[in-house]
Amino acid sequence: MTSLAVIALEGLPFVGTGDDLVELIASALKRNDLTPRAGDVLVVAQKIVSKAEGRVVDLATVEPSAEALTLAAEVDKDPRLVEVILSESVRVVRARRNVLIVEHRLGFIMANAGVDQSNVAPGDGASRALLLPENPDRSAESLRRGLAAATGIDLAVVINDSFGRPWRQGTAGVAIGIAGLPGLIDLRGRPDLFGRTLEASVVGFADEVAAAASLVMGQADEATPVVLIRGLRWSAPATTAASIVRTANEDLFR
Repeated sequence: MTSLAVIALEGLPFVGTGDDLVELIASALKRNDLTPRAGDVLVVAQKIVSKAEGRVVDLATVEPSAEALTLAAEVDKDPRLVEVILSESVRVVRARRNVLIVEHRLGFIMANAGVDQSNVAPGDGASRALLLPENPDRSAESLRRGLAAATGIDLAVVINDSFGRPWRQGTAGVAIGIAGLPGLIDLRGRPDLFGRTLEASVVGFADEVAAAASLVMGQADEATPVVLIRGLRWSAPATTAASIVRTANEDLFR
């Protein structure tokens, strides 16, 4: 690869529960005069996948547990929101004022279990929170199959979200769901420029794709939650985002 095209699809309508993302994305491709090609990758923001799948919780329906009440006081968050976060988590990794880092049930180490209240327009004054998709890899595969049927092209799909990094400031796009491309590309055993055999080089390919898309997807009011990336090449087999998660026995900081 010597160049990439990273193109945000404009004009996608706001997504609600039950909306057909395949139809919405296929229509947006046509409106943007983009004819899918073999090797294209569509990166889709987690938020619209979660909305379409109805992963919305009305906080008025949530009864905080004793654990949530105690933790909410520690981190200065709404106890109902903390209860939702705990329901999506298997353990609390770190907690302090305004910070709640957990291990999500899918294995991701992340703030607030990915539970989000930004850009979740209620329209009725209710306080709502949006959860991650139940199974992002399954969601990505469903989109891939649907788009293949709609366009006649077997596109790869990445569902991305914004994660913080433990030793760096700021967030970056990360792949939480993958279909049709490798999560990792293992370069071990290949020579470097001077013939030395690479011994530890494994590229986080899907995460780099997700981060590239985030640059044009935006984080605020851009309203461009789907990005087409053209020009990528890979030879490694397709995997899932679940396969990227480091296992507990490899975690040096646990």
